[in-house]
Amino acid sequence: MPVYEYRCRSCGSTFEQRRAMSEANLPAECPVGHADTVRLLSVFSSTGSAQAAPTAPRPSGGCGSGCGCAH
Repeated sequence: MPVYEYRCRSCGSTFEQRRAMSEANLPAECPVGHADTVRLLSVFSSTGSAQAAPTAPRPSGGCGSGCGCAH
């Protein structure tokens, strides 16, 4: 189940709730008990410099694609 982030308009607290996608837009009660909340837009961020591993050239033979044998 996804985790959604909400903010309480009454007290300003930010909290998360795990709920089904079909329930994402339903009202969420803040941990203090206020009902005036809004769902926040969560943004996924990834840092780093991942690079694709270099691949060796594939031999062109009569076996067809994906054979894997060395010619």
